[in-house]
Amino acid sequence: MSKNKMWIMTMAVLFASCKESDESLKQRISKILKEDPEVITKVMEENPTQFVETIQKMVQTARKDMAEKEQEEREKQFLSSFDNPLTPVLRKDESFRGNKDAPITIVEYTDFQCPFCARGSKTISDLMKKYEGKVRIVYKHLPLSFHPQAMIAAQYYEAIRIQDENKAYQFYDELFANQSKISMAEKYLDKVAKKLNVNMKNLKKNIESDRVKNRIQEDLAEAQKFDIQGTPGFIVNGVPVRGAYPIEHFDRIILELKNRKLISL
Repeated sequence: MSKNKMWIMTMAVLFASCKESDESLKQRISKILKEDPEVITKVMEENPTQFVETIQKMVQTARKDMAEKEQEEREKQFLSSFDNPLTPVLRKDESFRGNKDAPITIVEYTDFQCPFCARGSKTISDLMKKYEGKVRIVYKHLPLSFHPQAMIAAQYYEAIRIQDENKAYQFYDELFANQSKISMAEKYLDKVAKKLNVNMKNLKKNIESDRVKNRIQEDLAEAQKFDIQGTPGFIVNGVPVRGAYPIEHFDRIILELKNRKLISL
């Protein structure tokens, strides 16, 4: 009888037995493989189709198990975020887009050149319409280093906000509606500012001011503190959202806040 047939028979007996402990079984299998490691290779060579199918099933099972564990961990983190809310700083001169007394506060960390931020901006706009009068937005900045015009765009926004927060909101909307033009840098940013009748002399002065630059640095530091490394990032009444999630995700957060009696709509 060939060694590989002996191996198969041995394995069949081992797995058919209900008397042997798992540890003893492992030891016996290990001993067989150490004495003749080629035996398993021969089995694989003689039964390639069955072997590949078995491996594929194992991979599929492993992926499914990993996905389920990841989902369980995400769900655990999601629920725990309501018990340990984050507390972004709301400065005395903070601008709130929407109802200033709204029960839902969303702090948005954004990069004007990030395509996912454009998507996130659209989601937040839809959310404000859906929960009209119930949501207020605070814009903060997280310009990423590999977006060359993101920082200067953030400086323009803050410099315009000093003059008129409503014009700053229009500037925000204009940039995300025409994101590809931001690559034209100040030529395009100036064009948008002039279109909004911004005082250009004051704008140029404030763009490079410590007031504007320090504010953006505060936003960057806060994002880092909250482990928001990419854009967009959001804090919804203390609950973090890291990425451009669909509106349904925000709906779920709001519903959970309501069910926990943390807000009243």
